Amino acid sequence: MDISQYDPKKYIIIKGAGVNNLKDIDVAIPRNKLVVITGLSGSGKSSLAFDTLFAEGQRRYVESLSAYARQFLGRMSKPKVDYILGISPAVAIEQKVNIRNPRSTVGTSTEIYEYMKLLYARIGKTFSPVSGKEVKRHSVADVAEILLELPEGTKIFILSPIVLPENRTFEQQLEILQQEGFTRIILDGKISRIEDVLSGKALKKKKFDLLVDRITIHQEDDELRARLGDAVQTAFFEGMGNCRVQILHEEQEPENLEFSNRFELDGITFEKPNENFFSFNNPYGACKTCEGFGSIIGIDEDLVVPNKTLSIYQDAVVCWRGEKMSEWKDRFVLAAPKFGFPIHKPYCELNKEQKEMLWYGTKHAEGIYAFFKAIEAEAYKIQYRVMLARYRGKTVCPDCHGTRLRADASYVKINKRSIIDLVLMPVSDLSLFFENLNLEDHEQKIAERILKEIQNRLQYLLDVGLGYLTLNRLSNTLSGGESQRINLATSLGSSLVGSMYILDEPSIGLHPRDTQNLIHVLLQLRDLGNTVIVVEHDEEIIRTADYIIDIGPLAGRNGGEVVFSGTFEEMLLPKIQTLTAKYLRNEEEIEYSNKRRKGSEFIRLINVWENNLKNITVKFPLNSITVVTGVSGSGKTSLVKTVLYNVLKKRFSGIENYTGKCSSVEGNLALLSDVELVDQNPIGRSSRSNPVTYLKAYDDIRQLYSEQPLAKKRSYKPGFFSFNVPGGRCEVCEGEGEITVEMQFMSDVHLLCEECKGTRFKEEVLEVKYRDKNVHELLQMTVSEALAFFSSDTSTITQRISHKLQCLEDVGLGYLQLGQSSSSLSGGEAQRIKLAFFLSKGNAEKPVLFIFDEPSTGLHFHDIKKLNRSFEALIKKGHSIIIIEHHTDIIKIADWVIDMGPEGGENGGTVVFEGTPEDLVKCKKSYTGQFLKGKL
Repeated sequence: MDISQYDPKKYIIIKGAGVNNLKDIDVAIPRNKLVVITGLSGSGKSSLAFDTLFAEGQRRYVESLSAYARQFLGRMSKPKVDYILGISPAVAIEQKVNIRNPRSTVGTSTEIYEYMKLLYARIGKTFSPVSGKEVKRHSVADVAEILLELPEGTKIFILSPIVLPENRTFEQQLEILQQEGFTRIILDGKISRIEDVLSGKALKKKKFDLLVDRITIHQEDDELRARLGDAVQTAFFEGMGNCRVQILHEEQEPENLEFSNRFELDGITFEKPNENFFSFNNPYGACKTCEGFGSIIGIDEDLVVPNKTLSIYQDAVVCWRGEKMSEWKDRFVLAAPKFGFPIHKPYCELNKEQKEMLWYGTKHAEGIYAFFKAIEAEAYKIQYRVMLARYRGKTVCPDCHGTRLRADASYVKINKRSIIDLVLMPVSDLSLFFENLNLEDHEQKIAERILKEIQNRLQYLLDVGLGYLTLNRLSNTLSGGESQRINLATSLGSSLVGSMYILDEPSIGLHPRDTQNLIHVLLQLRDLGNTVIVVEHDEEIIRTADYIIDIGPLAGRNGGEVVFSGTFEEMLLPKIQTLTAKYLRNEEEIEYSNKRRKGSEFIRLINVWENNLKNITVKFPLNSITVVTGVSGSGKTSLVKTVLYNVLKKRFSGIENYTGKCSSVEGNLALLSDVELVDQNPIGRSSRSNPVTYLKAYDDIRQLYSEQPLAKKRSYKPGFFSFNVPGGRCEVCEGEGEITVEMQFMSDVHLLCEECKGTRFKEEVLEVKYRDKNVHELLQMTVSEALAFFSSDTSTITQRISHKLQCLEDVGLGYLQLGQSSSSLSGGEAQRIKLAFFLSKGNAEKPVLFIFDEPSTGLHFHDIKKLNRSFEALIKKGHSIIIIEHHTDIIKIADWVIDMGPEGGENGGTVVFEGTPEDLVKCKKSYTGQFLKGKL
């Protein structure tokens, strides 16, 4: 590609990019366009987008800062590239859930909560929980305005109610007031001069009114406002915040107006709202019990009542079993008729009020919390300490009920709603609340700008398909796709212009129905004047792109080249023979069998109620592929990962009566030996962890090298070839290959170990070779290269290594290096390494139920083809598979489909369809069926 012809004002020009597997490629990316970078998994897409473009954008930004600022940001190395021209400030939105802060919520990460705090601090009204009346605090200006509206000629007394301090007599108080310049008081309803009262006989008075000023209202008096202000200010000061105005009428009794500059009502002093009052990240606003976390270590409901289908009479409360502890149950059961508690009703059917009776007790009987307080009082005995430990766990804070804020924050309301009510609403409902907000004129002026920011950000969340989330949802509980789309919505809310946005598969976790909304958001971002670069495999997004860059032709060392760049129309031309083009033209297809397996054995979950699931009953066939699908937030994860996986894991761990948040589990569980969750969490946290150590292939590789003649001569055992234990590893870097220098004011610097030059082993270990390759050189090979390397050796040990490596090749990971650090793997790659590990184990004595969470993440059409073959291999070994997935190319291979919905959040949680993919396309209620029609 001749990039000299491109103008850097119109294109981002990359010359000689060689990061990772990129082969010194030249690329010209049009500015202010939606650009999609696609290609096989491992072909070099992320290396170009993130490790080259974004890394250089960030480095230039840091270089532009002052030397003082740079010392806190650390050293940023230049990516391996000749030069990049026309680059803009870069913003990367990755799919990793990298928020570990337990305080971070959807509201704080999108900044919506920051604006809501400001709104409530500015125009929120405080209401007393006793009478429900608004708590008002009168300022001097408020009182003056009221008095100026009185009719012309009205005579008023401005009084200050005086309450004697305990250590002062009535006479002493009057003397002090006289010294301050006051002359009159109102005593027993009459005006009296202070000196006259003092000269009379001693009076034992506790309370009287000080006459501050006598004023006649004349509207034309220019100095009246100032005089009223001074008098009211003085009255407030002397009356400890209270002021009384007596309006005199000619023929009627005087009328009294009471004012207070204290924020109180019904005998309660309230806090004046400010921003920190609504912040759970500030000690002032956070709940004092949980310190703003929303949860505490307390009594775990699931441990106290593990089987929720039992009633209280049937011993649902396990801590009330036994000869001695059953006394608590007996007392509660006998007293139950007095407060109308249903002792024969299953725990799962109790309403909120009835559960509170059981846990908090009533005046007639003590509850579960009282029981544990009694146990705590006996905690000096070992058996009671053991009992307490058995039922302890992370539980919702009993004071703030998980909302994290101090209790009196709920007294402040706008349109009868507190900020706590709002954060518990789904975003879709919250958006409607702010649209229909009724404010007074002066409130509207104050709130106008704040409301605009809130409504814009809420709309962006709706646009990216997250209307089912609540602002109170913890950020670290979001999926990778949800986290990325929240970052996207936040970026849109910032309204940056002239920037370069680089997104990593924003369609992850998104149902095809919602993809159009996402595309609309990406185009919106582009139309603001930004260059939007998306690493993506989704067909709809590729079709919408202004420009497509296809990296390939294959993965790893067989990739790293630009095999196509141009528009979608150009890609469809017959002369373009890339794998992506072939799949888009339907020349290559992901095959599937019309013969669906009909399992005779099922696992059935009865009455599941986790999160938004509405007491549904679902069956999962064994020894077949089941796909659970549905729109985002419909309840797929709650059903499969939260309930099914936890229930079965507890059963296989030996807890027989555990049913979790469902009535019961039916089916022949004896047919299964275990349940395995294959998610996208990293395969190892250690920097020494890599694919061959995870698959246990490295054990055989170490054995192989220890059997070489030189190793035997030197008595090297297999452990000598490990970089995890002392012996043959380099002790300077302890087998890491690099040395980490901890910098006091900068991020840690990683330097290549000068002793071993990154090989991680001592020189004498590297002298041991197998077919002219030492252990370091072997670990530098890709999986595909290693398979070819071992293919000519038919010994038992190399056959074992080849079998395990072949499993990595089969799941499409032939491009990975054997010694590649686990920390550099994407979530999709980590998931497929786990799959390869199970494939490498051979036929299990007893089948296992595998649960996969969106295995299509990061996969090209060609990779999905390989993945589907791996699923078939597991089924042939007798295992069962359940997949949470939106990708139609995986749904179409399923034997059984469970479609959740119909919508997300509160409008989801029901089973829309159960059956085969062929029947699903006939279901008019199913959104999934509509998108599956073109695939079957």
